[in-house]
Amino acid sequence: MTNKLAHRVAQIAPFQVMEILARAKELDASGEDVIHLEVGEPDFTAVNSVANAGMDAIQSRQTGYTSATGLAELKQAIATHYLKKYQVALNPQRIIVTPGASGALSLLASLMVNAGEQVMMPDPCYPCNRHFLIQVGAKAQLITTKVEDAFAIDLQTLANHWQGSTTGLWLASPANPSGCVLSKDYIAKAYQKVSALGGHLMVDEIYQGLVFEGEDFSALSIADDIFVINSFSKFFAMTGWRLGWIVVPEWAIEAATKLAQNFFISAPTVSQYAALQAFSDDAMAQYEHRRCELNERRKALLEGLANIGLPAAVPAQGAFYVYVDVSHITSDAKVWCLALLEAEKVALTPGADFGYHESEKYVRFAYTASVDRLHEAIKRISRFLASPV
Repeated sequence: MTNKLAHRVAQIAPFQVMEILARAKELDASGEDVIHLEVGEPDFTAVNSVANAGMDAIQSRQTGYTSATGLAELKQAIATHYLKKYQVALNPQRIIVTPGASGALSLLASLMVNAGEQVMMPDPCYPCNRHFLIQVGAKAQLITTKVEDAFAIDLQTLANHWQGSTTGLWLASPANPSGCVLSKDYIAKAYQKVSALGGHLMVDEIYQGLVFEGEDFSALSIADDIFVINSFSKFFAMTGWRLGWIVVPEWAIEAATKLAQNFFISAPTVSQYAALQAFSDDAMAQYEHRRCELNERRKALLEGLANIGLPAAVPAQGAFYVYVDVSHITSDAKVWCLALLEAEKVALTPGADFGYHESEKYVRFAYTASVDRLHEAIKRISRFLASPV
């Protein structure tokens, strides 16, 4: 029998950064001192109270299935967080706890997008978004954006891009890879336009809380029928715990619950019990301390890059990324990243992972290392730039 993969597999692109990451790990294993600025993962881990709550859950045998939509206590804690921090009153039943934000995106694709339809999103953006659509027989409608617009879709021409098969618009703020933060006015206008065209709007807020310039708000403060996705991975530093959530409109609760029952059974139980402690006053104080530390890293990296002729292409206002145009020194950012890794042991992410339009011009820096390590990275990159080709 000939083994035949499903056709959709060929449409899903691998992460180009994985080639860099694999080589970086080889160098690590050989004893080289690699500075990792390539992976979008904070170097922080879950705060002690959260980790201890996870261990307590295991020891007390709280390891069975939860409700498909998540622990009622956790949903309430998330709703309370929205009220306290963002002044958004939220029915906890609208919250579906998922295995990471990836689970939430998968659920949304199945909930709102039919085969043959397409969802509009900016180029560049997080690559997995378009791949979740392939899983339901749909596709991404990537819209070319301009650096002078901070890679945001021009809302004046959004309607011109809308097609009969377009069913929604997916945005992210703060954005990966750019670190740009969308304004409340922008999202409100995008919602009005998309609603008038009969589509849905999703805002990916997984870097919410990590805002250094601009307003830290939730799109839920604009309208009740905006879909919002969030995660415990970034601000809460729980990447490997695989826990996220999606907030759906009241009219979508029953359908979303049905999908969650079938897709996930439930999100990881131990992670849910651990996450209950993530909203404590002590934990939130530690997160704020970390946010301030990330801001110091951001400023150090921005200054260091500017000093060596690699300024940020767009304002790095949030998340933990700086997006840099390297077209004045290379015609292929991925080749440049690989050469830098070999020569100076600094690992970065090429822009080709995030889109198609002029993606070979850009490199993403993740400031997920200490200020001292960032200074060392700048020193190494400067040496690399000065070296003979």
